[in-house]
Amino acid sequence: MSSDAQVQQSNEAWGSRLGLILAMAGNAVGLGNFLRFPGQAAANGGGSFMITYFIAFLLLGIPLMWIEWGIGRNGGRFRKGHIPGMFAAIWKHPAAKYFGVVGLVIPLVVLIYYVVLISWTLAFTWFSITGDYWGNTTQETMSAYLTSFQVIGDGTAHDFWVPFVFFFISLFLTIWILSRGISAGIEKLAIVGMPLLFVFAVVLAVRVFFLPAGPDGSTALQGFEFIFKPDLSRLGDVNVWLASAGQIFFTLSVGMGTLQCYASYLSTRDDIALSGVATAATNETAEVVLGGSIAIPAAVTFFGVAGAMTVAQSGSFNLGFVAMPIVFQGMPFGQFFGALWFGLLFIAGLTSSVAMATPIVAFFREEFGVRREVVAWTVGAIALAFGVLTILWFEYGFLWEWDYWAGTFGLAVMAFFEVILFMWIFKPENAWRSLHLGADIRIPAVFRFVMTFVTPLYLGIVLLWWLFTQAIPILTLKGGAAAGGAIAPGAEMYVHLSRLLIVGFIVFFLVMIRMAWKRNGYDDRAGFREIEDTPLGRTVA
Repeated sequence: MSSDAQVQQSNEAWGSRLGLILAMAGNAVGLGNFLRFPGQAAANGGGSFMITYFIAFLLLGIPLMWIEWGIGRNGGRFRKGHIPGMFAAIWKHPAAKYFGVVGLVIPLVVLIYYVVLISWTLAFTWFSITGDYWGNTTQETMSAYLTSFQVIGDGTAHDFWVPFVFFFISLFLTIWILSRGISAGIEKLAIVGMPLLFVFAVVLAVRVFFLPAGPDGSTALQGFEFIFKPDLSRLGDVNVWLASAGQIFFTLSVGMGTLQCYASYLSTRDDIALSGVATAATNETAEVVLGGSIAIPAAVTFFGVAGAMTVAQSGSFNLGFVAMPIVFQGMPFGQFFGALWFGLLFIAGLTSSVAMATPIVAFFREEFGVRREVVAWTVGAIALAFGVLTILWFEYGFLWEWDYWAGTFGLAVMAFFEVILFMWIFKPENAWRSLHLGADIRIPAVFRFVMTFVTPLYLGIVLLWWLFTQAIPILTLKGGAAAGGAIAPGAEMYVHLSRLLIVGFIVFFLVMIRMAWKRNGYDDRAGFREIEDTPLGRTVA
């Protein structure tokens, strides 16, 4: 491949540091911040969960954030915006690139079902504006309304075609923004969408704070106390620790392959130490300060603490899609606030879904010379085909299988690979030096020890525990991946099919990686040629 071709494929860059941080935060800030976090906190004891959550944030979240920025920028030195190339740049071994397959499969699988999820938020934005769910003022009737939307064939409240319309719109917007590139598409979305998201969240948080006492006398203040008051009662429950670790993976989008791809467009003159902290802080502000100040206080006000916990434990998204619509029906201007809530979720989901396809676009652009637009719309066609199946087979747990293997367990596997490669194979001194190239701050020295020893140990324990308590039972069909651990009647065939498709994606990308290395004549032992940044883009050094 000629030098001119490499420049043409690799000349994308962030327009500003603010745009980069907002895009990174947009990647991390998603449905997990406003739906999954409140549900996990409510289901795992509130204050107990928050203690373990912040410990996981310090020992897993921040270290992994720096590691992923470091891996990404190091990969960018060799024109590699995808995980197979980044792993091969760190570990000059023929196997390295194949370990990187997880960084292509995970974002593709998560993208497919995640667009289905954000289409729910777009639909409920419309249902709020039109008042379509008004009149469903109990958990039973609102749950039935949600089920009618999610399950094709249950026409009690929605025609079968309604979910598809909102899915098509959500997917089109995702791929259209992705096709416009880093600066003109992703960065512009973040610059507009992230401030708008925070405005919506602040308005809702203030409104919830001033809600009058509920039917049993519960107040929003009790909701704040439930989640933020220190509680040592459940710290001995290992499930609380596992839930908090899982939430950190999900909320920061670590182990996905997307943060690294975004960071690959930075040069060694760009800071990643302070920017990584800023990204994590922005995400935590959205999650803890705002996400924790809306759904849980509102649900506690209307249902009491015990009722809010029951709703949270009944399903991953029931707090947001069942409890909150009931809350909106009981307040003045409820349709307006309902539209703000679900509009906020849609923006959060859209900024994350755009990021998920970016590593795949980078792989085919950099290794096969395919134009961004072609890759983007091809990925969109794949997401369309399998997204339709996800909608059709939702009632059989198809989506939850993908969410567990790619969006939960897979993230921890990927993160473990990264820590071992960056801190042990690349060596701590090289990793530490790399993180401080162009840095605006010095990372506290204690984190070198944490990233080298504590983080991989923490990850290893979490992985082993999940493997024996969750993964093996789910794999052997002794438990389900959906909330409650149940397998829907007659769902076995669909569960097996969902797993076969993931295996199919793995095989496909393994073949593509092999073809890419052979096509470009890469020598695994010698490594890649380093590039340099010029005013026209990246060129071979």
